[in-house]
Amino acid sequence: MTKIWLTLIWLLAFLPWQAQAELVIEITGGTEAALPIAIVPFGNTGFAPPEDISHVISNDLARSGRFAPLPQQDLISQPHEKAQINFQDWRLLRSEGLLVGKVDSIDGETYQVQFQLFDVYKAQQLVGKRYQVPASGLRRLAHQIADEVYQALTGEVGVFSTRLAFVTAIKNVDGTKRFALQVSDSDGANPRTVLQSKQPIMSPNWSPDGERLTYVSFENGNAEVFIQEMTSGRRNSVAAFKGLNSAPSWSPDGKKLALTLSKAGNPEIYVLELATGNLARVTHNSQAIDTEAVWMPNGNELVFTSDRGGRPQIYKVPAIGGKAERLTFEGSYNASPDISPDGQMMTMVHVQNGKFYIAVQDLTTGAVHVLTDTGRDESPSFAPNGRMILYATEQKGKGVLAAVSVDGRIHQRLGESGSEVREPAWSPIRK
Repeated sequence: MTKIWLTLIWLLAFLPWQAQAELVIEITGGTEAALPIAIVPFGNTGFAPPEDISHVISNDLARSGRFAPLPQQDLISQPHEKAQINFQDWRLLRSEGLLVGKVDSIDGETYQVQFQLFDVYKAQQLVGKRYQVPASGLRRLAHQIADEVYQALTGEVGVFSTRLAFVTAIKNVDGTKRFALQVSDSDGANPRTVLQSKQPIMSPNWSPDGERLTYVSFENGNAEVFIQEMTSGRRNSVAAFKGLNSAPSWSPDGKKLALTLSKAGNPEIYVLELATGNLARVTHNSQAIDTEAVWMPNGNELVFTSDRGGRPQIYKVPAIGGKAERLTFEGSYNASPDISPDGQMMTMVHVQNGKFYIAVQDLTTGAVHVLTDTGRDESPSFAPNGRMILYATEQKGKGVLAAVSVDGRIHQRLGESGSEVREPAWSPIRK
């Protein structure tokens, strides 16, 4: 068996299996220390909005694991602006924050939305804004407000306005499979199909501006790397060389792709300059499989998986080529790296006792922390604020997505009855 086919088996070890459906997020642990917050249903005048904005905000904050929205039946009143709030009453509920708001529309097409977030104990407004959006933009606005609330209370950037990309497949009645690349809101809602194919789709990766996806498709009989625009749907092939074309990863400036190619006979890391088509080889090791390169935030270095030491481990190399430095030493197998936005942490697939877990490594100290416990985990992807890691796993023999906080405290599972999903990628923060 050739090394290229061994590489394909390695990269295809956990192929996805099923179709378009809304993901349902379940928080499975880590909410014991969540801060209580009161989210009052937004008032409404005129046409009723097609989205329950306060409900979306409440769900966003709850699934972060950082907040525990009070049940609606426990709310002592339903104010919609500061003049209607008796802060002394709300202090009895021991709520850290109080969110109120109003929605108004005179035609059912355009809506005016305002919200105010208050510190209950200081009786002070922390943040408040007004918006005008079309009816179709209400759900995205709800995620945006949740981001505002999250940042005001934690000092960290929220990621509720981001999107998820993932790969599914559906088994047809004749036994064949149809694969799909899908994109959804960060809460799994509004899934839409970007591409369908009778052949596998792999390795989706977002451009830094969130406007394009790159991925690997086998639709033409061989592995081929495409870039697809999210708005227009236009796409083009950027790597269709003889042999393996895989593992695309955008540079931080969006001008280059790191790729794994076997055009010279052995899987190596290359960098493709998109504007010119110039292709530069980064690694040179004829005895090893080098793959899964991702960029450091500085844009000057690549982190990748290689078995040059006999087993898959993670290395770092200058993006222009040079001597590779080994980063992982704990455990006999470490692969599929992703780097936190601040460049301080690396997540990876880490093997212990023959089982596959998601772990993080401090890139300064080298300390490794295993975050998951199922033993069947793969494809970790950092949230754009670095707080959570999205990954693929299995539950009762079925592929699902899951997320875990970088400290391992907060766990979520994203699944849909009857379907399986794989190959997750978390988008950058939407502008």
